[in-house]
Amino acid sequence: MNDHDVLVLRKGTHGIPVEEYADALRSRLPDSDVTLARTPAVEREEIEDARIVTGMVLDEALLDRAEEMDVFACAYAGVGHLPLDRLRERGVTVTNASGVHGPNMGEHVLGNILTFTRRFHEGFRRQRRNEWRHYKAHELQGSTVTVVGLGAIGQAVVERLEGFGVETIGVRYSPEKGGPTDEVVGFDDDALHDALARTDYLVLACPLTDETRGLIGSEEFVTLPPESVLVNVARGPVVDTDDLVTALRSGWIRGAALDVTDPEPLPQDHPLWNLGNVQITPHHAGHTPDYYERLADIVAGNVQQIAETGEYDGLENEVSLS
Repeated sequence: MNDHDVLVLRKGTHGIPVEEYADALRSRLPDSDVTLARTPAVEREEIEDARIVTGMVLDEALLDRAEEMDVFACAYAGVGHLPLDRLRERGVTVTNASGVHGPNMGEHVLGNILTFTRRFHEGFRRQRRNEWRHYKAHELQGSTVTVVGLGAIGQAVVERLEGFGVETIGVRYSPEKGGPTDEVVGFDDDALHDALARTDYLVLACPLTDETRGLIGSEEFVTLPPESVLVNVARGPVVDTDDLVTALRSGWIRGAALDVTDPEPLPQDHPLWNLGNVQITPHHAGHTPDYYERLADIVAGNVQQIAETGEYDGLENEVSLS
């Protein structure tokens, strides 16, 4: 394969055929040969001399055969499932799909917030019972929305809140960098708890790290106002699940919209299923019909840069492996 040819591995995502990803790359890279390895045998054969490889996963057995690989373009935003130490040792440049999920996940969060603001979930329940009976609702205007994580997803949430008349607080590792929110704070307990005490809607859109694991537990639920709502599109373990159940049952918070849980999938007998103040979606916020199109924009742009410069560093969405 030439230096700017691309090998696409066979695993797809979100139920969308991986052929669509290969076709999206071909339409953007008419001067490159885009090969789709549709079977394990073809993967093993084609990866031996491929310099640019893209896919959802890359196990160590396949990496052992990738003797010429210079770039692995991960088709997920998260790269924790990859053999990163081995890739660093081999000097492989790794990129990810950060930004691909921004629009759809921003819309998902906004839908969750509006559902709890206008209590649509209660309206749906009464409709199923053929029950014409009024219920109280809320207004989003004048609320404070705190967004934990100001990456592409967090920024998309904040952008979509513009025009709703809300105050926004952003929580990020480096608050000195600022952000699109009215206020930015760090992860230290005092700053975070001060923000939580003023929060009506708490949106979790951060990666799962040692610092964010268990970030929201009993102390945080008690600090939040009792009318507050949690929206989690990050990872389940960012929230202590037992403490969440206690908070919802005890009225420490008004409700929760959960696209991710811990454990996941959520067992059928888990109490979260039967709480009337919880909305659960099956890790679905990331689904978008435009996933491969947005991903192909990133990867094709990097391939074109490589073809022009001959360099494999300084690529868009390059992941630090140090």
